[in-house]
Amino acid sequence: VQLQACGGGLVQAGGSLRLSCSASGGALSRYVMGWFRQAPGKEREFVAAIRWSSGYYADSVKGRFTISRDNTKVYLQMNSLKPEDTAVYYCAAQVRYSPDVDKMFEYDYWGQGTLVTVSS
Repeated sequence: VQLQACGGGLVQAGGSLRLSCSASGGALSRYVMGWFRQAPGKEREFVAAIRWSSGYYADSVKGRFTISRDNTKVYLQMNSLKPEDTAVYYCAAQVRYSPDVDKMFEYDYWGQGTLVTVSS
């Protein structure tokens, strides 16, 4: 499975962006899909995940970000963006079952990342 994330860019604080992640080699609907991000000088962190139609969110984005999916893509709608949301955002696929959706090591495939920059 090869994942391709896109949709990043430069946006002012308070603005919105929608990221999308697509896969070659198969549909995404059967996988747990996650979004992680890595800010400069920081470790990669969990942002959101979707298992079937249930969404899971980091506290820092709850109420502002929404994860969704169709058969071929996963989306991350980001509203009310803040400068601290600036990071490279990665999508990831969890192929093997795990009860955890927020742990990096539980994901098997990763996309290349897309940069989100939020200006103040």
